Amino acid sequence: MAIPQPTSAMQPVLRWLRLPRLGVGTGIAAAILAVIVLLTLLSPWIAPHDPLTMNPLARLKGPIEGHPLGTDNFGRDILSRVLIGGRLSLIIGIATAAIAVLIGLVIGVVAGFFRTADAIIMRMMDALMAIPSILLAIALVALNGPSVGSVIAAITIPEIPRVVRLVRAVVLAAREEPYVEAAIALGTSMPKILVRHLVPNTLAPLIVQGTYILASAILTEAILSFLGAGVSTETPTWGNIMAEGRLFFRIKPELILYPGLALSLCILSINLLGDAARDMLDPRLKKRAG
Repeated sequence: MAIPQPTSAMQPVLRWLRLPRLGVGTGIAAAILAVIVLLTLLSPWIAPHDPLTMNPLARLKGPIEGHPLGTDNFGRDILSRVLIGGRLSLIIGIATAAIAVLIGLVIGVVAGFFRTADAIIMRMMDALMAIPSILLAIALVALNGPSVGSVIAAITIPEIPRVVRLVRAVVLAAREEPYVEAAIALGTSMPKILVRHLVPNTLAPLIVQGTYILASAILTEAILSFLGAGVSTETPTWGNIMAEGRLFFRIKPELILYPGLALSLCILSINLLGDAARDMLDPRLKKRAG
C-alpha cells in the first residue's frame, strides 16, 4: 500500500515539527525564556510581597518565612523585586526592538530603493553609529529625564542605524532581481513593488536582528540603571536592584546574584533562540545542513 505524500497545506506544520532537530540547547533556552517571561508577566499576582514595602526590622535577612530569597538593605522582599523588575526590563526590551525594527525597516527600504535618498540617509546613519551607543543613550536620558519613555527612546535611537543598514543591503540585492525589474518595466506602482516584492525579503533577517536587539536592549537598560542613568531608582528593574545591592555586596552578595542570574539567563536564552532562527531562515545554512 502506497504511503500518502503530504499535501502542500501540511508543509508548514511538518516544518515546525522538525524544530527539535535544532538541538537540545535551543529547546532548553526556549523553556528558560518561557519561564522567565511567564513569571515576570504574572509577577503582580504571584509576587509574595509589594516590592516597595520596607521593613527595617528584617533588613539584609537570609531566606526566612515569607521571604524565600531573603530581604535587601531596606527589608524589601528580593524575590518580589526580581520578578517585578524583570517585567519592566522585558517591556523596555520588547518595545525597543519593535520600534527599532519598524523605523529601521521604513528608512532602510527608502534608502535601498531610492538612490537619491540613499546618500543622505546613510550619512546620517553613519553619524549616529560613530557615537558609542551607551554614551548616546546616557546623553539622551540626561536631556529628557529618567523615565521609561526616555530609556526606550535612548536605547532605540542607537539601534536604528544597524537595522537600516541591514534592510538597505537586502533591498539593494532584491531590486536587481528579474521579477523586480519586470514589475518596474510593466509600470507597477512603487508602493506595490515595495510591499509585494521588497519588504517580504527583509522579514527573515529582521526577525533575527530583532532578537539580538531585544537582548541588547535588556542589557543596555540594566547598564543604564546600574550607572544611575536609567529609570527612576525607586522603580525596580534588574539594573536598579543590582545598583542598590553593590554597596552591600560583601555582606549579602545575593542582592546582585539573583537579578544578575535572571538577566544573564534571559539574554543568553534570547541569543540562542536568535541563532536558531538564523539557522532556520538562512537558505545557505539550510543547504549546508541538507
